[in-house]
Amino acid sequence: MPAGPGLYLLDEPEAALSFQSCLRLAGLLHQVVREGGQIICATHSPILSALPGAQIVELGEDGIRSTEWDELQVVDHWRRFLAKPDFYLRHVLESD
Repeated sequence: MPAGPGLYLLDEPEAALSFQSCLRLAGLLHQVVREGGQIICATHSPILSALPGAQIVELGEDGIRSTEWDELQVVDHWRRFLAKPDFYLRHVLESD
């Protein structure tokens, strides 16, 4: 039995989760942190990266940089996609 709250290393834990399940996972991760645990998580999820108190490090073409949630590329991409999905889909769907 572990003596303390622990350290958790997660690699894209949201990969197979629905939106609702990802929200539940965020709640569980928040509970772990409140109980003193530490989490290192590689993710593409705007939900998981929005957890309060998260130190966000983004890996990109320019290397590694600390950033804020609203400056993440994935957040920007999702915002733009949700505003105009057809703008993105026209590049990947074959025309009939």
